[in-house]
Order: sequence, then C-alpha cells, then structure tokens
Amino acid sequence: MTRVTKAVVPAAGLGTRFLPATKALPKEMLPVVDRPAIQYVVTEAVEAGLHDVLMITGRNKNALENHFDRATELEATLIAKGDVQRLAEVRQSTGLAQMHYVRQGDPLGLGHAVLRARPHVGDQSFAVLLGDDIIDAATPVLQRMLDVHESTGMSVVALMVVDPAQAHRYGIATVEPTAEHDVVRVRDLVEKPAPGTAPSNLAIIGRYVLRPGIFDVLERTEPGVGGEIQLTDALREAALDDDHGLVGVVFTGRRFDTGDRMGLLEATVTLASEREDLGPEFRSWLRSFVATLD
Repeated sequence: MTRVTKAVVPAAGLGTRFLPATKALPKEMLPVVDRPAIQYVVTEAVEAGLHDVLMITGRNKNALENHFDRATELEATLIAKGDVQRLAEVRQSTGLAQMHYVRQGDPLGLGHAVLRARPHVGDQSFAVLLGDDIIDAATPVLQRMLDVHESTGMSVVALMVVDPAQAHRYGIATVEPTAEHDVVRVRDLVEKPAPGTAPSNLAIIGRYVLRPGIFDVLERTEPGVGGEIQLTDALREAALDDDHGLVGVVFTGRRFDTGDRMGLLEATVTLASEREDLGPEFRSWLRSFVATLD
C-alpha cells in the first residue's frame, strides 16, 4: 500500500443552524476560543502526516481561502508593532499545509462533495475529515486509521458509541469483532435509521480513509436520505464487498460536533478551560458563574 498523503475536507454546507451568524460567515470560520473550527481540522490532518489538503467549498466561502492565505498588510502591521506572538499565530495557518480548493457547485450531499475530489486525488487512497468535527488531539484517531488502512488495504471509518436515542442522526454500522480490540469489520451500514431500528449503537463520525475505488461507487450511487448522494450508501457497497471490505476504528476519545450550537459551545468551554494562557482565569470565572445558577 502507498502511504496516504492527501486529505479532503468537505466544507460546503450552508450552516443554517447558526443563522444569522452564518449569513455572511462560513460556519467553519466560527471561532472555538481564538481559532476558527476549520483550523483545528486542518491541523489534525497535518499532524497525521497529510500535508496536501483539498477543501471542498461553496458559494460565499471565500473566508476559508483567505484564512489559510498570506495576510501581507496585517503581518506588516504586526511587524511594525513588534508583536511577535500574534505574528506567529497569524502565520501558523498560512504555513500549515499545501491548500487546494474546489467548489461543490450544487449541494447534492456529502457523497457528491467527496466525488468532486476525484481529479485531485486520482488513483490514491485518501483521508476525509469533516469540517464540523473537532477530534481531541490527545487521541489521534486519524493516525490510527491510516495505520489500519496501510496494514489491511481496506477503507476505514471512525466509529463511536452513541446513545441509542440519538442513533437516527447518524450512519450506523453492523459490525463483527477482529483480533484488535479497537478495530471491527463493518458488515453493513444504514444512514439515519428510523428511531428504534438501528442495528447497533456504533455511529460513523467525521473521519474516513478511503480507497480510490469509492469514486466509481459514488458515480453510480443514487440519491438517498434527504435526496442527497450519501457517502454512507457508497460505503455500504464496500462493506458488502468481501474482496476489499470495510473496517472501523472504534474511537473512545473526545469529539466536538461544531456544526451544532451545543457542540460549538462545549468545544469552546472545554478547550478554553484547558488552555495554559486562559484556563486558570477562565476556570475561576466559570466556577463563580455556575455557582449563581439555580
């Protein structure tokens, strides 16, 4: 197996849950403490060795490109002020990765967004990181997935135990155990099952390592739930294919769904509490504030 070097980050969603904030600002640019959510995702890809990042964007998403580009005037101002710390922070996003961009065009679903990456990815395996999901850096699930892909040659999804009452919000996997405690063989998948019908409590979260053959499957995948081309439906074909197969890495760390208002708040409070520069003062204020609540 050739080592995976490319990451695809779908970021074309409209962010309607955050209106009116996302009327003019991409939801991926909403801040988690003092960095946009998308920067955490790209940083995760880079730390796993994926320095070639293709972002799938849409209309009114120019702020994403601007964030990872040089800001010459801003840098000149910071240099003139001698503000070395903020200059380093501004330049950090610029030098993170080799960034590429392509527009999805029509909002036809996650599967369609991934398919738009085909000309860039070619015939190589690649990773997909959803721009909404922040995974705690203390649990490098993407690196583990890359290792499993390299050793098995199979496509890999990240799975997480969810409350059965919430299973209808996810793609849910039917699995079998393997010799490795955190790896399961995926035998079937269902996207957003009706309440009470989920085959398990293992949900797909926003990390994938995919064989290039997924593009051929996506080409012929019909629209599914919500009238969109679902990546889960294409992965189901891989799960049913005994020759290539699909495995899952069961993730037990922290994950924040920043595409949801509660998830964004949880990420902000949690990560701010743990920062060396902000944590002590913020935790003190937080304790005082919580004490005033009924």
